[in-house]
Amino acid sequence: MRVLITGGAGYIGSHCNRLFADKGIETVVLDDLSDGHKAAVVAGEFVKGNYGDRVFMKQLFSQYTFDGIIHFAAFASVPDSVARPQRYYDNNVAKMLALLDEAVASGIKYFVFSSSAATFGEPQYVPIDEKHPQHPINPYGMTKLIGEEILADYEKAYGIHSCSFRYFNAAGDAPDGMIGEAHNPESHLIPLVMRAAMTGEKMKVFGDDYATKDGSCVRDYVHVEDLAEAHYLGLQYIMEHNISENFNLGSSDGFSVLDLIRTFEKILGQKIPYDIVGRRAGDPAVLVASNAKAKELLGWDPKRSDLETILNDAWHWEQHRKY
Repeated sequence: MRVLITGGAGYIGSHCNRLFADKGIETVVLDDLSDGHKAAVVAGEFVKGNYGDRVFMKQLFSQYTFDGIIHFAAFASVPDSVARPQRYYDNNVAKMLALLDEAVASGIKYFVFSSSAATFGEPQYVPIDEKHPQHPINPYGMTKLIGEEILADYEKAYGIHSCSFRYFNAAGDAPDGMIGEAHNPESHLIPLVMRAAMTGEKMKVFGDDYATKDGSCVRDYVHVEDLAEAHYLGLQYIMEHNISENFNLGSSDGFSVLDLIRTFEKILGQKIPYDIVGRRAGDPAVLVASNAKAKELLGWDPKRSDLETILNDAWHWEQHRKY
């Protein structure tokens, strides 16, 4: 079996690529390296290119035969999407259409989509299951919801089966330190906490007036290696059953920003410097997943997604990072 992994030089994509290769699946990683790192592609074949370039994709699909596509390539910053929505609709929607059209023309029938918990917006109840209404409150979440809707329509029209994964907060790094989280600029909470610990420079906590136990946002953190495993299981599932499905991927536990900082302070035995600042636009107060469906249908077990394991793996990466 051979799969195309778009955005496979990025954070989640690189972990997925490594796991697929470990499972004996041939991988081709496509990435323009605007956010990814070539050094993160530790398995498979790397191709530099733009997944929204129809001419380029037609050539790629004529060069390789793929059994499926794992689609990670997207812009993923909520604050940036609020400030620059055009960038997100172009990259996350228009280019996805180009990719799908060329996939359909090439006869590819299976597509695993990196969606997001941001499609839900402000939760009406928690934990959030797959039946929860989807009302995004930021452009990033809207682009992911549109992607899900496109896939539903493409299945009806063209017979391409998909698996959409709505991640909650991807976190952690490979335990052996070979690959990890490296964004530029970095906006994710855990790397910022680590950097504050290493440099002594104060990090920012956005908001202390949410309707949560300590006023800071509550999130569900899921280990990136558990996410990679879900993608493998999801592709196997839709290929075996010739259907489309969607799944929420999280640990089903919620931790506030201040919870996370305090837990890391206990691990290190030192204080983390931070300032409380105003809320960020587009941030829901609480996002916690129900992962019951993924456990039942896929047999998924997020065994590394306890907070201490996530933080220890992330700390190991930050101390020995390779890129």
